[in-house]
Amino acid sequence: MTPVIRSAALLSALAAGWLVAWQFGLREVDRSPVYGFFITALLGFGLYASTSGIVIAEFRRQLRTVVIAVTLGVLAKVALIFGVMFFAFRDPAYLILAVAVAQIDPLSVAAMHAKSRMSDSAKALLSAWASFDDPITVLLTVYITAFALRGGAVGGVGTFAVNLVLNLALAGVAFALWALVRGRVRRAEAGGRATRYAVRAVMVVAVLAVGFVAVQYSLLLALALLGLFFRPNLGRWVDGLAQAGMFAAIAAVGLVLAAEFSWVLAGVGAVLGAAAFGAQAVVAFALTVPKRWRGDRVRLALGQQNGLTAIILALLLEPTFPGAIAVVAPAVVVVNLLHAVANGVYDRVAPARPAPVPVPVPPRGPKRVPRVPLNPVPQPTPAYRVKPTP
Repeated sequence: MTPVIRSAALLSALAAGWLVAWQFGLREVDRSPVYGFFITALLGFGLYASTSGIVIAEFRRQLRTVVIAVTLGVLAKVALIFGVMFFAFRDPAYLILAVAVAQIDPLSVAAMHAKSRMSDSAKALLSAWASFDDPITVLLTVYITAFALRGGAVGGVGTFAVNLVLNLALAGVAFALWALVRGRVRRAEAGGRATRYAVRAVMVVAVLAVGFVAVQYSLLLALALLGLFFRPNLGRWVDGLAQAGMFAAIAAVGLVLAAEFSWVLAGVGAVLGAAAFGAQAVVAFALTVPKRWRGDRVRLALGQQNGLTAIILALLLEPTFPGAIAVVAPAVVVVNLLHAVANGVYDRVAPARPAPVPVPVPPRGPKRVPRVPLNPVPQPTPAYRVKPTP
Protein backbone atom coordinates (compact mmCIF):
# COMPACT_ATOMS: atom_id res chain seq x y z
CA MET A 1 0.00 0.00 0.00
CA THR A 2 1.57 3.27 -1.14
CA PRO A 3 1.62 6.35 1.13
CA VAL A 4 -1.01 8.08 -1.03
CA ILE A 5 -3.36 5.09 -0.94
CA ARG A 6 -2.88 4.57 2.81
CA SER A 7 -3.44 8.24 3.57
CA ALA A 8 -6.58 8.24 1.39
CA ALA A 9 -7.81 5.09 3.17
CA LEU A 10 -7.29 6.67 6.60
CA LEU A 11 -9.13 9.83 5.56
CA SER A 12 -11.92 7.74 4.03
CA ALA A 13 -12.36 5.80 7.28
CA LEU A 14 -12.45 9.07 9.21
CA ALA A 15 -15.00 10.54 6.78
CA ALA A 16 -17.14 7.40 7.03
CA GLY A 17 -17.37 7.72 10.80
CA TRP A 18 -18.06 11.44 10.49
CA LEU A 19 -20.88 10.89 7.94
CA VAL A 20 -22.53 8.17 10.05
CA ALA A 21 -22.53 10.44 13.10
CA TRP A 22 -23.85 13.38 11.05
CA GLN A 23 -26.52 11.33 9.24
CA PHE A 24 -27.96 9.78 12.39
CA GLY A 25 -27.42 12.77 14.66
CA LEU A 26 -25.00 11.02 17.00
CA ARG A 27 -23.95 13.97 19.14
CA GLU A 28 -22.86 12.23 22.36
CA VAL A 29 -21.60 8.95 21.01
CA ASP A 30 -18.58 9.02 23.32
CA ARG A 31 -20.87 8.72 26.35
CA SER A 32 -22.52 5.55 25.06
CA PRO A 33 -21.54 2.33 26.89
CA VAL A 34 -21.62 0.50 23.55
CA TYR A 35 -19.06 2.90 22.10
CA GLY A 36 -16.93 2.58 25.23
CA PHE A 37 -16.94 -1.22 25.03
CA PHE A 38 -16.21 -1.12 21.29
CA ILE A 39 -13.14 1.09 21.49
CA THR A 40 -11.86 -0.74 24.56
CA ALA A 41 -12.22 -4.05 22.73
CA LEU A 42 -10.33 -2.65 19.74
CA LEU A 43 -7.58 -1.39 22.04
CA GLY A 44 -7.35 -4.77 23.77
CA PHE A 45 -7.10 -6.56 20.43
CA GLY A 46 -4.38 -4.14 19.39
CA LEU A 47 -2.37 -4.90 22.52
CA TYR A 48 -2.72 -8.65 21.99
CA ALA A 49 -1.97 -8.50 18.26
CA SER A 50 1.08 -6.35 18.83
CA THR A 51 2.71 -8.59 21.44
CA SER A 52 1.71 -11.85 19.71
CA GLY A 53 3.85 -10.79 16.73
CA ILE A 54 6.98 -10.24 18.82
CA VAL A 55 9.88 -12.62 18.28
CA ILE A 56 10.49 -13.74 21.86
CA ALA A 57 14.23 -14.24 21.44
CA GLU A 58 14.57 -10.66 20.15
CA PHE A 59 12.29 -9.38 22.92
CA ARG A 60 14.56 -10.89 25.58
CA ARG A 61 17.60 -9.45 23.84
CA GLN A 62 16.05 -5.96 23.77
CA LEU A 63 14.42 -6.08 27.22
CA ARG A 64 16.68 -3.41 28.70
CA THR A 65 15.95 -1.00 25.84
CA VAL A 66 12.22 -1.73 26.11
CA VAL A 67 12.20 -0.90 29.83
CA ILE A 68 14.01 2.39 29.19
CA ALA A 69 11.66 3.23 26.30
CA VAL A 70 8.45 2.72 28.28
CA THR A 71 9.71 4.63 31.32
CA LEU A 72 12.29 7.32 30.62
CA GLY A 73 11.34 7.38 26.95
CA VAL A 74 7.70 8.19 27.73
CA LEU A 75 8.73 10.92 30.17
CA ALA A 76 11.08 12.44 27.60
CA LYS A 77 8.37 12.42 24.93
CA VAL A 78 5.90 14.11 27.29
CA ALA A 79 8.46 16.80 28.09
CA LEU A 80 9.25 17.44 24.42
CA ILE A 81 5.60 17.56 23.34
CA PHE A 82 4.67 19.85 26.21
CA GLY A 83 7.61 22.10 25.41
CA VAL A 84 6.29 22.64 21.89
CA MET A 85 2.70 23.17 23.08
CA PHE A 86 3.70 25.62 25.81
CA PHE A 87 5.92 27.57 23.42
CA ALA A 88 3.05 27.79 20.92
CA PHE A 89 0.10 28.47 23.24
CA ARG A 90 1.52 29.43 26.68
CA ASP A 91 -1.01 27.20 28.47
CA PRO A 92 0.26 24.77 31.16
CA ALA A 93 -2.95 22.73 30.91
CA TYR A 94 -1.70 21.34 27.58
CA LEU A 95 0.62 19.13 29.62
CA ILE A 96 -2.32 16.72 29.90
CA LEU A 97 -2.72 16.52 26.14
CA ALA A 98 0.99 15.82 25.82
CA VAL A 99 0.47 12.77 28.04
CA ALA A 100 -2.53 11.63 25.97
CA VAL A 101 -0.49 11.34 22.76
CA ALA A 102 2.89 10.32 24.20
CA GLN A 103 2.30 6.58 23.77
CA ILE A 104 2.39 4.59 20.53
CA ASP A 105 -0.83 2.91 19.41
CA PRO A 106 -0.33 -0.89 19.51
CA LEU A 107 -3.17 -1.61 17.07
CA SER A 108 -1.57 0.56 14.37
CA VAL A 109 1.82 -1.04 15.01
CA ALA A 110 0.30 -4.51 14.74
CA ALA A 111 -1.40 -3.57 11.47
CA MET A 112 1.89 -2.44 9.93
CA HIS A 113 3.97 -5.28 11.43
CA ALA A 114 3.81 -7.70 8.49
CA LYS A 115 4.69 -5.10 5.81
CA SER A 116 7.42 -3.33 7.75
CA ARG A 117 10.99 -3.45 6.46
CA MET A 118 12.46 -3.36 9.95
CA SER A 119 14.64 -6.12 11.29
CA ASP A 120 13.19 -8.58 13.80
CA SER A 121 15.01 -6.74 16.59
CA ALA A 122 13.46 -3.39 15.64
CA LYS A 123 9.99 -4.95 15.25
CA ALA A 124 10.29 -6.51 18.71
CA LEU A 125 11.40 -3.19 20.21
CA LEU A 126 8.63 -1.13 18.60
CA SER A 127 5.90 -3.70 19.34
CA ALA A 128 6.90 -4.00 22.99
CA TRP A 129 7.26 -0.22 23.24
CA ALA A 130 3.75 0.25 21.86
CA SER A 131 2.25 -2.46 24.08
CA PHE A 132 3.73 -1.56 27.45
CA ASP A 133 3.88 2.23 27.45
CA ASP A 134 0.11 2.49 28.05
CA PRO A 135 0.28 1.78 31.83
CA ILE A 136 2.99 4.41 32.21
CA THR A 137 0.82 6.90 30.31
CA VAL A 138 -2.16 6.16 32.55
CA LEU A 139 -0.02 6.63 35.65
CA LEU A 140 1.25 9.94 34.31
CA THR A 141 -2.34 10.98 33.64
CA VAL A 142 -3.17 10.45 37.31
CA TYR A 143 -0.37 12.69 38.56
CA ILE A 144 -0.15 15.30 35.82
CA THR A 145 -3.90 15.89 35.68
CA ALA A 146 -3.88 16.74 39.37
CA PHE A 147 -0.93 19.09 38.81
CA ALA A 148 -2.23 20.82 35.68
CA LEU A 149 -5.82 21.23 36.86
CA ARG A 150 -4.81 21.90 40.49
CA GLY A 151 -7.03 19.34 42.10
CA GLY A 152 -9.13 17.70 39.41
CA ALA A 153 -7.72 14.21 38.96
CA VAL A 154 -8.89 11.33 36.82
CA GLY A 155 -8.55 8.60 39.42
CA GLY A 156 -6.09 7.74 42.17
CA VAL A 157 -2.87 5.89 42.80
CA GLY A 158 -4.71 3.23 44.82
CA THR A 159 -7.06 2.53 41.92
CA PHE A 160 -4.13 2.18 39.55
CA ALA A 161 -2.33 -0.21 41.94
CA VAL A 162 -5.42 -2.42 42.31
CA ASN A 163 -5.90 -2.46 38.53
CA LEU A 164 -2.25 -3.46 38.04
CA VAL A 165 -2.57 -6.34 40.52
CA LEU A 166 -5.74 -7.58 38.81
CA ASN A 167 -4.01 -7.44 35.43
CA LEU A 168 -1.10 -9.51 36.70
CA ALA A 169 -3.49 -11.96 38.36
CA LEU A 170 -5.48 -12.52 35.15
CA ALA A 171 -2.30 -12.94 33.12
CA GLY A 172 -0.90 -15.31 35.78
CA VAL A 173 -3.99 -17.54 35.69
CA ALA A 174 -3.83 -17.66 31.89
CA PHE A 175 -0.13 -18.56 32.00
CA ALA A 176 -0.73 -21.33 34.55
CA LEU A 177 -3.42 -22.86 32.34
CA TRP A 178 -1.16 -22.57 29.32
CA ALA A 179 1.69 -24.31 31.18
CA LEU A 180 -0.65 -27.23 31.93
CA VAL A 181 -1.82 -27.77 28.35
CA ARG A 182 1.25 -26.62 26.42
CA GLY A 183 2.64 -30.11 25.89
CA ARG A 184 -0.67 -31.50 24.67
CA VAL A 185 -1.17 -28.59 22.30
CA ARG A 186 2.24 -29.12 20.73
CA ARG A 187 1.58 -32.83 20.27
CA ALA A 188 -1.80 -32.07 18.72
CA GLU A 189 -0.22 -29.54 16.34
CA ALA A 190 1.95 -32.37 15.02
CA GLY A 191 -1.14 -34.46 14.21
CA GLY A 192 -3.57 -34.36 11.33
CA ARG A 193 -5.23 -31.30 9.81
CA ALA A 194 -8.56 -31.80 11.61
CA THR A 195 -6.79 -32.07 14.96
CA ARG A 196 -4.74 -28.92 14.31
CA TYR A 197 -7.81 -26.91 13.35
CA ALA A 198 -9.73 -28.13 16.38
CA VAL A 199 -6.89 -27.18 18.73
CA ARG A 200 -6.57 -23.73 17.16
CA ALA A 201 -10.31 -23.18 17.43
CA VAL A 202 -10.22 -24.02 21.14
CA MET A 203 -7.27 -21.66 21.64
CA VAL A 204 -9.10 -18.83 19.85
CA VAL A 205 -12.13 -19.37 22.09
CA ALA A 206 -9.84 -19.24 25.13
CA VAL A 207 -8.28 -15.96 23.93
CA LEU A 208 -11.75 -14.49 23.32
CA ALA A 209 -12.87 -15.54 26.81
CA VAL A 210 -9.85 -13.93 28.46
CA GLY A 211 -10.28 -10.90 26.20
CA PHE A 212 -13.92 -10.46 27.19
CA VAL A 213 -13.03 -10.48 30.88
CA ALA A 214 -10.14 -8.08 30.27
CA VAL A 215 -12.30 -5.63 28.28
CA GLN A 216 -15.24 -5.86 30.68
CA TYR A 217 -13.05 -4.93 33.65
CA SER A 218 -10.47 -2.78 31.81
CA LEU A 219 -7.61 -5.23 32.39
CA LEU A 220 -5.93 -4.59 29.06
CA LEU A 221 -2.36 -5.06 30.27
CA ALA A 222 -3.24 -8.73 30.80
CA LEU A 223 -3.98 -9.03 27.07
CA ALA A 224 -0.57 -7.59 26.23
CA LEU A 225 1.09 -10.17 28.51
CA LEU A 226 -1.13 -12.93 27.08
CA GLY A 227 0.24 -12.28 23.60
CA LEU A 228 3.76 -13.13 24.76
CA PHE A 229 2.99 -16.81 25.34
CA PHE A 230 -0.54 -17.79 24.23
CA ARG A 231 -0.41 -17.69 20.43
CA PRO A 232 -2.77 -19.71 18.24
CA ASN A 233 -1.18 -20.31 14.85
CA LEU A 234 -3.61 -18.32 12.67
CA GLY A 235 -1.25 -17.40 9.86
CA ARG A 236 -2.06 -14.02 8.30
CA TRP A 237 -5.46 -13.72 9.95
CA VAL A 238 -4.08 -11.67 12.85
CA ASP A 239 -2.37 -9.20 10.50
CA GLY A 240 -5.51 -8.83 8.41
CA LEU A 241 -7.72 -8.32 11.45
CA ALA A 242 -5.25 -5.79 12.85
CA GLN A 243 -5.45 -3.72 9.66
CA ALA A 244 -9.25 -3.88 9.70
CA GLY A 245 -9.23 -2.87 13.37
CA MET A 246 -7.00 0.10 12.65
CA PHE A 247 -9.45 1.51 10.09
CA ALA A 248 -12.36 0.77 12.44
CA ALA A 249 -10.55 2.76 15.11
CA ILE A 250 -10.10 5.74 12.77
CA ALA A 251 -13.82 5.54 11.92
CA ALA A 252 -14.56 5.58 15.66
CA VAL A 253 -12.48 8.76 15.90
CA GLY A 254 -14.69 10.25 13.18
CA LEU A 255 -17.82 9.43 15.20
CA VAL A 256 -16.54 11.54 18.07
CA LEU A 257 -15.00 14.25 15.94
CA ALA A 258 -18.30 14.99 14.16
CA ALA A 259 -19.83 16.43 17.34
CA GLU A 260 -16.68 17.94 18.85
CA PHE A 261 -15.04 19.51 15.80
CA SER A 262 -13.76 23.07 15.98
CA TRP A 263 -11.39 24.70 13.50
CA VAL A 264 -9.51 26.44 16.28
CA LEU A 265 -9.09 23.28 18.33
CA ALA A 266 -8.28 21.31 15.17
CA GLY A 267 -5.34 23.69 14.62
CA VAL A 268 -4.18 23.00 18.17
CA GLY A 269 -4.54 19.29 17.48
CA ALA A 270 -2.43 19.58 14.33
CA VAL A 271 0.39 21.18 16.33
CA LEU A 272 0.00 18.49 19.00
CA GLY A 273 0.21 15.70 16.42
CA ALA A 274 3.27 17.17 14.75
CA ALA A 275 4.96 17.57 18.14
CA ALA A 276 4.21 13.94 19.06
CA PHE A 277 5.65 12.70 15.77
CA GLY A 278 8.79 14.79 16.22
CA ALA A 279 9.23 13.74 19.85
CA GLN A 280 9.28 10.08 18.82
CA ALA A 281 12.08 10.83 16.37
CA VAL A 282 14.20 12.55 19.04
CA VAL A 283 13.70 9.84 21.67
CA ALA A 284 14.21 6.96 19.24
CA PHE A 285 17.52 8.41 18.05
CA ALA A 286 18.60 8.88 21.68
CA LEU A 287 17.74 5.29 22.64
CA THR A 288 19.37 3.54 19.69
CA VAL A 289 23.10 3.20 19.19
CA PRO A 290 24.16 3.89 15.58
CA LYS A 291 26.35 0.81 15.29
CA ARG A 292 23.70 -1.56 16.69
CA TRP A 293 20.66 -0.07 14.91
CA ARG A 294 22.27 1.21 11.73
CA GLY A 295 19.51 0.05 9.39
CA ASP A 296 16.57 0.68 11.73
CA ARG A 297 17.16 4.02 13.50
CA VAL A 298 15.21 6.08 10.97
CA ARG A 299 12.32 3.60 10.85
CA LEU A 300 12.09 3.60 14.65
CA ALA A 301 12.24 7.40 14.61
CA LEU A 302 9.30 7.45 12.16
CA GLY A 303 7.36 4.89 14.21
CA GLN A 304 4.99 7.19 16.12
CA GLN A 305 1.34 6.26 15.63
CA ASN A 306 -1.67 7.23 17.72
CA GLY A 307 -5.15 5.83 17.94
CA LEU A 308 -7.42 4.26 20.50
CA THR A 309 -5.26 4.82 23.58
CA ALA A 310 -5.16 8.55 22.93
CA ILE A 311 -8.92 8.64 22.32
CA ILE A 312 -9.65 6.70 25.53
CA LEU A 313 -7.47 9.06 27.55
CA ALA A 314 -9.19 12.03 25.90
CA LEU A 315 -12.58 10.59 26.84
CA LEU A 316 -11.36 10.25 30.43
CA LEU A 317 -10.11 13.84 30.43
CA GLU A 318 -13.14 15.40 28.74
CA PRO A 319 -15.28 15.90 31.91
CA THR A 320 -12.52 17.86 33.68
CA PHE A 321 -10.80 19.24 30.58
CA PRO A 322 -13.50 20.24 28.05
CA GLY A 323 -12.22 20.19 24.49
CA ALA A 324 -9.76 17.33 25.01
CA ILE A 325 -11.44 15.17 22.37
CA ALA A 326 -11.67 18.06 19.89
CA VAL A 327 -7.88 18.50 20.18
CA VAL A 328 -6.70 14.88 20.51
CA ALA A 329 -8.83 13.47 17.65
CA PRO A 330 -7.29 15.77 14.98
CA ALA A 331 -3.88 15.07 16.51
CA VAL A 332 -4.44 11.33 15.97
CA VAL A 333 -5.30 11.95 12.32
CA VAL A 334 -2.25 14.20 11.78
CA VAL A 335 0.13 11.69 13.40
CA ASN A 336 -1.15 8.82 11.27
CA LEU A 337 -0.94 10.86 8.08
CA LEU A 338 2.61 11.94 8.92
CA HIS A 339 3.50 8.32 9.62
CA ALA A 340 2.08 7.11 6.31
CA VAL A 341 3.75 9.81 4.21
CA ALA A 342 7.13 9.84 5.99
CA ASN A 343 7.53 6.06 5.99
CA GLY A 344 6.40 5.80 2.38
CA VAL A 345 8.93 8.41 1.26
CA TYR A 346 11.70 6.79 3.27
CA ASP A 347 10.88 3.37 1.78
CA ARG A 348 11.42 4.88 -1.67
CA VAL A 349 14.70 6.67 -0.98
CA ALA A 350 16.30 4.29 1.50
CA PRO A 351 18.52 1.53 0.14
CA ALA A 352 17.02 -1.91 0.35
CA ARG A 353 18.19 -4.01 3.26
CA PRO A 354 20.67 -6.55 1.87
CA ALA A 355 19.50 -10.08 2.13
CA PRO A 356 21.60 -12.24 4.42
CA VAL A 357 24.22 -14.15 2.46
CA PRO A 358 23.95 -17.84 3.24
CA VAL A 359 27.19 -19.35 4.44
CA PRO A 360 28.01 -22.45 2.39
CA VAL A 361 28.08 -25.51 4.55
CA PRO A 362 29.92 -28.55 3.23
CA PRO A 363 27.63 -31.55 2.81
CA ARG A 364 27.78 -33.83 5.75
CA GLY A 365 27.91 -37.36 4.49
CA PRO A 366 27.83 -40.46 6.63
CA LYS A 367 30.89 -40.72 8.78
CA ARG A 368 33.10 -43.57 7.58
CA VAL A 369 34.13 -45.89 10.34
CA PRO A 370 36.80 -48.51 9.61
CA ARG A 371 35.36 -51.95 9.57
CA VAL A 372 36.73 -54.25 12.19
CA PRO A 373 36.19 -57.99 11.69
CA LEU A 374 34.20 -59.64 14.40
CA ASN A 375 36.59 -62.59 14.67
CA PRO A 376 40.00 -61.30 13.60
CA VAL A 377 42.31 -64.03 12.31
CA PRO A 378 45.62 -64.00 14.20
CA GLN A 379 48.52 -63.25 11.91
CA PRO A 380 51.49 -65.62 12.02
CA THR A 381 54.52 -64.33 13.81
CA PRO A 382 57.25 -63.56 11.30
CA ALA A 383 60.21 -65.95 11.49
CA TYR A 384 63.58 -64.42 12.10
CA ARG A 385 66.77 -66.02 10.97
CA VAL A 386 69.25 -66.42 13.79
CA LYS A 387 72.83 -66.09 12.78
CA PRO A 388 74.71 -69.22 13.96
CA THR A 389 77.50 -68.76 16.46
CA PRO A 390 80.93 -69.68 15.03
